[in-house]
Amino acid sequence: MTTGIPPLDILLEKGPFIFAFDFGRYLIAASITFAIVWGLRRSSIKARKIQSREATAADMRREVLQSLQSAMVYTLGAAFLVWGTQNGIFKWFNGSFGLATDLLILVAIVIAHDAYFYWAHRTMHHPSLFKYFHRAHHRSITPTPWAAYSFAIPEAVVMFMFVPIWQFFVPTPGWVMFTWLNFQIIRNAMGHAGFEFFPRWWLSTPLTSWINTTVHHDLHHNGGFNTNYGLYFTWWDKWMGTENANYHAKFAEVVGRDGKQVEDAVAVYR
Repeated sequence: MTTGIPPLDILLEKGPFIFAFDFGRYLIAASITFAIVWGLRRSSIKARKIQSREATAADMRREVLQSLQSAMVYTLGAAFLVWGTQNGIFKWFNGSFGLATDLLILVAIVIAHDAYFYWAHRTMHHPSLFKYFHRAHHRSITPTPWAAYSFAIPEAVVMFMFVPIWQFFVPTPGWVMFTWLNFQIIRNAMGHAGFEFFPRWWLSTPLTSWINTTVHHDLHHNGGFNTNYGLYFTWWDKWMGTENANYHAKFAEVVGRDGKQVEDAVAVYR
């Protein structure tokens, strides 16, 4: 027996707020990342732009429109999530378990989402599924931050489904979910930025080499279609043998360009 507000009424009542929040955080993350890249491309490290090809205005317009479509899917899904929470299907916790426990849950959701993303993403690359689920996203050969949510409707559904699966098993404080949602979109925008932000030593130390760079995902869009499926970390790609063989060399080449520019400028000056 179900109780509470019916899903359609939830959608009508809360849908505009849910949509504004979800599409708004996408716009904020993508806009800020785009602005940062715009500025860095006019700085001394401008050569860190990964591809020589430029994304067109049509590319970015398509990415924004598809992201708008994804936000609509997420709004529908969130209405179902609210209904399920009211009926005890999904676990929502309005308080706190204490800072230490809350932080452990935050770390757990990031790790779990990375695993979910890897396997869902890799599955959508199967030839029988790719056309219907993932081809729309791969129209961005030279992605921009606007591609963060640039999905076909079936892929948007797959991406959303992590949340109800997680909340079916784990009662999660609201601030933890809010933090993860914003961390997720920021990292997604960075992964599609087309510009490498991380320092040269990033892949040279075990403390950071397992954290994805922009080059890692950019290779997936251009030059490594069946490699580099991970979102936050490189663990699953390493374990499953799907990391692009040229990843480390490409990263070194991209982050080395700014140093080469300085050397060239000094040589000319002399």
